[in-house]
Amino acid sequence: METHVLPFNRHTIGNAAQLIIAGQPVAIPTETVYGLAADATNPKAVARIYEAKGRPSFNPLIVHVPDLTAAERIGVFSDEARALAQAHWPGPLTLVVPLREDSGIASIVTAGLPTVGIRVPAHPAMQAVLAAVEGPLAAPSANASGSISPTRAEHVFKTLGGKISLIIDGGPTERGIESTIIAATGGPLRLLRPGPIHIEAEADSSAEIEAPGQMASHYAPSKPLRLNATHAAPEEFMVGFGGVPGDDSLSPSGDLVEAAARLFDLLHSADASPKERIAVAAVPNDGLGAAINDRLRRAAA
Repeated sequence: METHVLPFNRHTIGNAAQLIIAGQPVAIPTETVYGLAADATNPKAVARIYEAKGRPSFNPLIVHVPDLTAAERIGVFSDEARALAQAHWPGPLTLVVPLREDSGIASIVTAGLPTVGIRVPAHPAMQAVLAAVEGPLAAPSANASGSISPTRAEHVFKTLGGKISLIIDGGPTERGIESTIIAATGGPLRLLRPGPIHIEAEADSSAEIEAPGQMASHYAPSKPLRLNATHAAPEEFMVGFGGVPGDDSLSPSGDLVEAAARLFDLLHSADASPKERIAVAAVPNDGLGAAINDRLRRAAA
C-alpha cells in the first residue's frame, strides 16, 4: 500500500473523509499526538486500526466527537462528568463513562467493556474531519502499538508507512503528550492516565484495563531505556533536563510544558541515533511531570 503524506487543507480533508467513509483509517493530527482515525460505528474499519498498529484487542480506543452533545449520544454523563466536559472540552481530556445501549459504537472500540472513553479534540484538522464524516471517530495514537507516540507526520510514516493510505500533515503537535483520562463511572473520579490537564481524582490501582495507555509496557523505543540518569555511559544517548545536560534536552530551563511537548520527539531522535541505549535525566514528579514520568516508566518497562 502506498502512503500519501498531504498537507492539512480542505482538499486533503475531503480525501480523508472519503477514505474513512469507505472503511479505511487515516492519520490525523490532534493537539496531543497524531491519531489513527476510523469510523467508530464500523467494526471492520476499526479492525483495520488494530491491524495497522498491531494493537492488542483488549486495549480499548478513544472515541473522538465534535462536541458534548455528540458525546452524550454515546455515553451516560453524570453531573460531575458533564461539568468536567464543559470546563475542558475541546481539549486534551478523555472521559470514561458508561456506554449507552443505543450508542451505535462498535464493540471492538470498547474491547467489550460497558464503558467508553470519549474526547472532544481541539485541533482544527480533527474537527474538520469529524464535520466532514458526520460521525464519531475511534482514534488511538498513529503509531505501531507499543512504540513511541507520534508528534509529527514523519513519526507516523516511520511505523505506519505502507500500512495506511493517508497521513494529514498538520505540523508538530502542540501538547506532545496524550490526553488525561478520567473515569466517571460512578463513585469518586478516578485517574486512569495522567496528561496535560490536572484534575483532582483518585489514582486508579486496579489491574483492569479501562482505557489506552494502561499497559505496563507502552510508548517504548526499540532500545533499552534508563531513567533518572545524571550522566550517560559511552553507549547511551543522553536525554537531559534542567541542569542535567545531554545529547539533547527535554528542556534546558526545566520547563515541564516544554518537556512534555518535546518528549516523544526526543525519544524518536534517541531511538534513531547510533547509540545502543538511552538514558533520561530525572524529571520532577509534580504537575505535568507526573504525566511525563508515567510515559517514561512505561517506555522503560
